[in-house]
Amino acid sequence: MTLPDPPTEAALSLAFTEQWGRLVAGLIRLTGDWELAEESVQDAFAHALKHWPLAGVPRNPAAWLATTARNRALDVLRRRQVETAKLRQAVVLADEQESGFAAGFSDESGIVDDRLRLIFTCCHPALALDARIALTLRTLSGLTTAQIARAFLVPEATMAKRLTRAKSKIRNAGIPYRVPPAHLLPERTAGVMAVIYLMFNEGYAASEGADLVREGLCAEAIRLARVLAHLMPAEHEADGLLALMLLHHARRSARTDDTGGIVTLEHQDRARWDRAAIEEGIALLDAGGSAQGGPQPGPYQLQASIAACHATAASAAETDWARIAQLYERLNDLAPSPVVELNRAVAVAMAYGPAAGLSLVDQLVAGGALDGYHLLPAVRADLLRRLGRRDEAHAAYRQALALTGTEAERRYLEGRIKETAGEERED
Repeated sequence: MTLPDPPTEAALSLAFTEQWGRLVAGLIRLTGDWELAEESVQDAFAHALKHWPLAGVPRNPAAWLATTARNRALDVLRRRQVETAKLRQAVVLADEQESGFAAGFSDESGIVDDRLRLIFTCCHPALALDARIALTLRTLSGLTTAQIARAFLVPEATMAKRLTRAKSKIRNAGIPYRVPPAHLLPERTAGVMAVIYLMFNEGYAASEGADLVREGLCAEAIRLARVLAHLMPAEHEADGLLALMLLHHARRSARTDDTGGIVTLEHQDRARWDRAAIEEGIALLDAGGSAQGGPQPGPYQLQASIAACHATAASAAETDWARIAQLYERLNDLAPSPVVELNRAVAVAMAYGPAAGLSLVDQLVAGGALDGYHLLPAVRADLLRRLGRRDEAHAAYRQALALTGTEAERRYLEGRIKETAGEERED
């Protein structure tokens, strides 16, 4: 097989980020077959990997991929000798616009975006919440089972079983591929927002490493959140979700250095933050009444308020860590999570000293809920270092290094390990 040159590889990566969800969503809608849709799109990208290095990147990559995926699906349906009506339905694909299956259409739900329709379809109440999220990430974003497992902090084999069970339940229970009427949409909103946020997080984490094109996931998640917020104007949590992602994404250009290494929040050049995105995020929070007064804020609004504390601080030293610790406490009361507790421990350490934070971290270590989560020993190592307990910090950094999954994080932790080793020699 001819290996793709850098421009071709970049075009393929960009097409995957931008078109995977569009193509799969359209094929599922028109064929009714989830597995066939995913396999056909996978085959289209595999064919592009072979064909584009030889023939060049087509003028319209989306149309090329759509046509290839459509033809593959049609061939499979013919081989299966499906009923005439089903075959005719697949042939209709030939009359779709050459840009693929991206064109939306309206129905009684009021949703005109095909990918958002797919998210609502995946988030059927008959499926467990974690299954809804995982299935949508796999189907819409093209994330691998390993990537989704990492987002859920579970083994890959466990996530594979969840995905299989979810697809089987859809098939065996006859769950239709459609969006419910608008008045029934709220019962699926929590799952939809969780999907969008996990999509954003996957792209946000990837942007720390070499796969910079995955930043497209962040842009797509923000786009979908805008559609959702417009669709459900009375849902303040939808505004909170959009605000949260905007406030995080505003720091994207300052999060890495020229070598791709991580720049921690305290050392970021705040002049490089996107002020327009920050202002929009703050405005969304104010409109939802989550800053002060108004309705009781939900988890996304509380997280956005935490992000706003960072975004509006003139410097790291002027960050209101005491308020951040309070917000994390409220968040943990509303949506208990060991990860939230870990973040609160960091805020407590910044507000009241590393010893106070370390006490909370050690409780998490003893509880075991975050075993295998690399940020737990990384946070513990940093607090130990700040307390002057360098031998213990050195060991904790090594533990974190053994658990981390991205190259940028590895380089950061290796630097910390060298620093603590150097400090020991100076003694």
